[in-house]
Amino acid sequence: MTKIAMNSGAATVFLTLALTMTNAPLSAQEQTGTMPMDMPMMSTGLVLPRMDPVQGRALFASKGCVVCHSINGVGGTDAPMLDAEFMDLPMNPFEFAARMWRGAAAMVDMQRDELGGQIELNGEELAAIIAFVHDANEQKKFSEKDIPENIMTMMNKME
Repeated sequence: MTKIAMNSGAATVFLTLALTMTNAPLSAQEQTGTMPMDMPMMSTGLVLPRMDPVQGRALFASKGCVVCHSINGVGGTDAPMLDAEFMDLPMNPFEFAARMWRGAAAMVDMQRDELGGQIELNGEELAAIIAFVHDANEQKKFSEKDIPENIMTMMNKME
């Protein structure tokens, strides 16, 4: 069981959301088996992806986020460091995504310049990266060993 620290207003919203998700009818996708069952259903046609910080740690490195951003001093310095200790808690993943959206033009330009193209993320991958960025315990495990050779080569050329 995961412990979540929140004020009473947030707890009410969380409990209401949890009850809504568990009592929601099956969507057509769920009924036909085309939707992953680990995604909680909020209302017909609306799901939240699983937020997996372990997967997020791997994606942060393999997708190239680490080229510009750092965690634990590991990674680039061209963009803000993303250590969990500096993140807002409780965290709203949609607010984090909105901040990314506001900086999207600059991020995409930097990705094209430093990575040779734009990073492609699906919703589940973005959710995992957001979970990692907000998980201090998972971040403690992050090191240069997590960075794939091709990404490390790219980082070394930029120095």
